[in-house]
Amino acid sequence: MCKKGPYYITTAIAYTSRKPHIGNSYEIVLTDALARYKRLQGYDVFFLTGTDEHGQKIEEIAKASNITPKEHVDKIASEIKEICSILNISYDKFIRTTDDYHEKTVQKIFKRLYEQGDIYKGEYEGLYCTPCESFWTESQLVDGKCPDCNREVKKAKEEAYFFRLSKYQKQLEQYIEDNPDFIFPESRKKEMLNNFIKPGLQDLCVSRTSFKWGVPVDFDDRHVIYVWIDALSNYITALGYDPDGSSQLYKKYWPADVHIIGKDILRFHTIYWPIMLMALGEPLPKQVFGHPWLLFGNDKMSKSKGNVIYADDLVKRLGVDAVRYYLLSEMPYANDGSITYETIFERYNSDLANNLGNLVNRTISMCHKYFDGKVLSPDCVQELDSELSNEALSTVAKVEKLMSQYRVSDALEAIFNLSKRCNKYIDETSPWVLAKDEQNKGRLATVLYNLLEGIRFIAVLLSPFMPDTSNSILEQLNCDIKCYDSLESFGKFPVGTELGKPSALFGRIDAKKELEKLEEERLALEKASQKTEAKAEKKAEKEAQKNQNEHITIDDFSKVKIICCKIKDCVAVENTDKLLKLQLDDATAEGRQIVSSIHEYYEPSELIGRKIMVIGNLKPAKFRGVKSEGMLIACDVIKDDGKKFCQVIFLDDSIPSGTVMG
Repeated sequence: MCKKGPYYITTAIAYTSRKPHIGNSYEIVLTDALARYKRLQGYDVFFLTGTDEHGQKIEEIAKASNITPKEHVDKIASEIKEICSILNISYDKFIRTTDDYHEKTVQKIFKRLYEQGDIYKGEYEGLYCTPCESFWTESQLVDGKCPDCNREVKKAKEEAYFFRLSKYQKQLEQYIEDNPDFIFPESRKKEMLNNFIKPGLQDLCVSRTSFKWGVPVDFDDRHVIYVWIDALSNYITALGYDPDGSSQLYKKYWPADVHIIGKDILRFHTIYWPIMLMALGEPLPKQVFGHPWLLFGNDKMSKSKGNVIYADDLVKRLGVDAVRYYLLSEMPYANDGSITYETIFERYNSDLANNLGNLVNRTISMCHKYFDGKVLSPDCVQELDSELSNEALSTVAKVEKLMSQYRVSDALEAIFNLSKRCNKYIDETSPWVLAKDEQNKGRLATVLYNLLEGIRFIAVLLSPFMPDTSNSILEQLNCDIKCYDSLESFGKFPVGTELGKPSALFGRIDAKKELEKLEEERLALEKASQKTEAKAEKKAEKEAQKNQNEHITIDDFSKVKIICCKIKDCVAVENTDKLLKLQLDDATAEGRQIVSSIHEYYEPSELIGRKIMVIGNLKPAKFRGVKSEGMLIACDVIKDDGKKFCQVIFLDDSIPSGTVMG
């Protein structure tokens, strides 16, 4: 094969807040398929992936788990690497933003931009979303919440360094206009230009002082370098970029041929990142492809919704190539894809077991039955044969065109259409009928040869998408002619080859049984979770009772902060009989939420609008997974009928919310 030039492809680096679900894993499988396809074509591919490991969110998660941030990111990075291994990902390098060489280069980049006046010190005041690590203006919020993740934001003010995006706005705008394929697909380009760039770019906050888990600014140790410069720089630091002199690897592979990223981070990769490179005097990546999301049914996957599927669980159930196939075939080019267990099992049976698996198994079985597993010369040619060979050759051209446009699901569909055409060819030629007449032996040999060659085409084309399946097919064919150049013409399968034994590629799944198993597993997990929460509640109640029975001093009592709060809203906690969730006005901007076991005594409607006394400095706790930031004050009374009643201590409405009692 004629070797082609270098090709550099990257994923976005995965954020190490938690183990990624199958929707997060789609991107790495997509990028792997593209990288493998380019290698198949003869390109010298460098495929980069990795993890983004700094930030306030990581610091908070680690603190809540009583471990160091490094311990937390080491654990998650290990899980992400394991998922890559399970999904058969062929990356060339895995970068972590806690790698020493990366941190040192990020410090150099920050200092270089500061020294040339592209970064300056100022003060930031705005609305901050911790999960997204983003500041927003009031006008950017959607229904008062973060426009990216729809979570609550909070006011924040701190000293910060800023990157002069505004200085490079016109230059970036011109670059995008001059390079129409820079942002792909076209709809994403229009979104970036019309919604973000042309309205005017604001200078970007690139340092923080409110947390410490980040790369320190080496000339101002109160600050850590914010996510944008730290995380985005990975694409060049991984290759050995250095402002003082870069490596040969960097010179060979940069600029990147394509960054494969989710549509939700397109703004960072098509505005912040290009401007950083412009400021450093480095070439821009050739293309940024923003892919859609993989949804569970019609919803974005989230642990809180209980609709998360993990790649390793799915692989245990179906096998790695079946998972890769579903992820790559089910995701449309520009719209969000959908994953449900019902459709997974349906596609597995129809596409993998019935279409591809059946084709390979019955073709090789017929060769063994009629010719003792030997491949004979195709000397008895008919017009029908050219239809099959033309379909095989046109499929190669279709796949090449579609892959150049990142239409991976369409490329897979074209390959499986070739498999369907081969199955149709079997029905058209009826080898079992030909086998009954010795005079048709030559025609039968030709039919089976064409089928074997068609299957070889399928196996070679499938290798980027389903590498293990491709290898299994080629092993059964006992054929090592699997380079891309061999697909330039139809008929290269060596005559005289002794085929391997046929074996099923994919066994059919009993979808009904599998769905029943899944429901049993879900119920078992739910029951175990409720049991754990009930134990925690009981322990908390015992601890509270124990504390009530102990004598305290006046000094102890002075530590208790009792405040007046107004009940703004009140609802029952799901799947409980006793718990109510109360939203309180305590005269702070955020307010607070408490959980109380008084539902058997009060209905929510009786409480809304009333003022109560709350212990406000009690350590937050969780009841049935719901956070409680305090405890209301109530007492047990015995009513006239002898029954116990929990009496909430209500306050006069004239007492302002937030008043400290005592």
